[in-house]
Amino acid sequence: MSKLVTIFGGSGFVGRYIARRMAKEGWRVRVAVRRPNEAIFVRPYGVVGQVEPVLANIRDDASVAAAVAGADAVVNCVGTFDHNGRNNFDAVQHEGAERVARAAKAAGVGRFVQISAIGADAESDSDYAQSKAAGEAAVQESFPDAVILRPSVIFGTEDEFFNRFAKMTKFGPVVPLIGGETKFQPVYVDDVAKAAVAGATGQAAGGIYELGGPEADTLSGFVKKMLGVIRRRRLVINLPFWIGAVMAWCLNAAQAITVGLFHNSILTRDQVRQLRSDNVVSDGAKGFADLGIDPTDMDVVLDEYLWVYRPSGQYSDVKASAQNLRNT
Repeated sequence: MSKLVTIFGGSGFVGRYIARRMAKEGWRVRVAVRRPNEAIFVRPYGVVGQVEPVLANIRDDASVAAAVAGADAVVNCVGTFDHNGRNNFDAVQHEGAERVARAAKAAGVGRFVQISAIGADAESDSDYAQSKAAGEAAVQESFPDAVILRPSVIFGTEDEFFNRFAKMTKFGPVVPLIGGETKFQPVYVDDVAKAAVAGATGQAAGGIYELGGPEADTLSGFVKKMLGVIRRRRLVINLPFWIGAVMAWCLNAAQAITVGLFHNSILTRDQVRQLRSDNVVSDGAKGFADLGIDPTDMDVVLDEYLWVYRPSGQYSDVKASAQNLRNT
């Protein structure tokens, strides 16, 4: 019988790519999510019955134990940007990771892969970064040889990076940025999936790997690149951090006043703190080269999904060709 991998958060942005690749490797894939009925789209990633969504909540011991039962490998992709509520940083990224690793060890799972993030640091000013570091430490207590992946900001069709800024161009001639001079090293989502597969299948040695793409630039630089891809002219303005802090405080206050009716997914105070630090691969860190993976250049990918934000959408190239004909 083929081997079984349980992927927590397997229907999410990164998880779905890992699930697809594990299925191609011939593994049975158990996609552990809170709402299995909303994850049915993962089934066609393999043959009938090869990829199945199952109910699991990483805040619940019993459901986690059931999800890892019989698995040969476990991949934890679950993360959150929610500072408050039941699914907050600590509950999901620390206690949740600890619970999954503990249950996997009890179930006799052989390999464990944890998706973390560049910047994970117990001494960080960011609660997000602290919780990521705490999750890594908890996983290593149960699996000292776990493969821990720390990607920079991840891009791809469903991303919340380039898509987010591209949407902003629809609301005016200005794109305001907090941390415009902060450096990032965007990494393609399918490259992260390849790294996770290497860990789950035993092709990668245990340890921490920092994953960044071929290009490192400032946030402002990447937004300008995005503007070139979607063929829009916008003024990119870098705002000082103190303005970002004020904006985040007001947005958080609005969420509190409305008792959650307004959910602040725009800018939080913790995100402002994160933006004060560069998000690039550290000198001397293990990375893609150690995994035998050649990271994808973003120029190969961005055009495939950002075209929807062009003034004429799918007809942008047709209109440009017609314009050239008129000019000649």
